[in-house]
Amino acid sequence: MSKQRGFEIVEKYQDKNINLPVRQTKKAAGYDIESAEDFVVPSIWKFGVLNVIKFLLTKGKMDDAKVEEVQKAIKPVLVPTGVKAYMQDDEVLIIASRSSNPLKRGLSIPNGIGVVDADYYNNDGNEGELFIQLINFFPKDFHIKKGDRLAQGIFIKYLTTDDDIGGLKERQGGFGSSGVK
Repeated sequence: MSKQRGFEIVEKYQDKNINLPVRQTKKAAGYDIESAEDFVVPSIWKFGVLNVIKFLLTKGKMDDAKVEEVQKAIKPVLVPTGVKAYMQDDEVLIIASRSSNPLKRGLSIPNGIGVVDADYYNNDGNEGELFIQLINFFPKDFHIKKGDRLAQGIFIKYLTTDDDIGGLKERQGGFGSSGVK
């Protein structure tokens, strides 16, 4: 029987004691995804938010360098997991936040959920490694430890329309890129 869906460790983390995602209870829908390494998620308040407020108060009259500095300071980070997911062509892996992240850690997935398509697996850009995109809205930096559970992955089948003409191109990139503009 061929492989249906699951997780594997990416090459660069083969000897780093990475845990594959698992469901914590019998009826859990999500597979808990861990951090592959220690990581710091900086507080958005540290540099950026006060500068954004200044930007708004000056009606956007900041030079381009300052605007770029503000955007960089409040930009989400990508936390490596060391794992990749394989699935059927008509399936997607949804990356959702753990419910404790905002309440206890001040962490949020800024785009709401992550969508991992089947053709992300073993792509040329990053071998299909899953990254958890996070933003920290608490006033202090949050220190993630290797093995901390950051998100949950849920495999779901999806539907297409009767007249669907999509899917004619091959993936051309890694994280955040289907290669289609």
